[in-house]
Amino acid sequence: MKKIGVLALLACVASPALADEVDVETVGKIEAYLASVECQMDPDDIEVEDDGYDLDDVICKGGNQFDIKLDKDLNEVSRKAE
Repeated sequence: MKKIGVLALLACVASPALADEVDVETVGKIEAYLASVECQMDPDDIEVEDDGYDLDDVICKGGNQFDIKLDKDLNEVSRKAE
């Protein structure tokens, strides 16, 4: 009986994390945007934030690395060199 309670608790705790995952369509749009500005990144480094997305470890033409923030409409709002 205790195992069921623990599993239920884990499911409740894990559920909010799943809500922060980026859906496949959005990942595709972000990757297309990055390609248009000659950049690329590992999709696992896309983080959902309240006001949009934080892209960590983006590598752009010339080998420069950036953290890029996008708003909810996928417009770039900041780019910080690492």
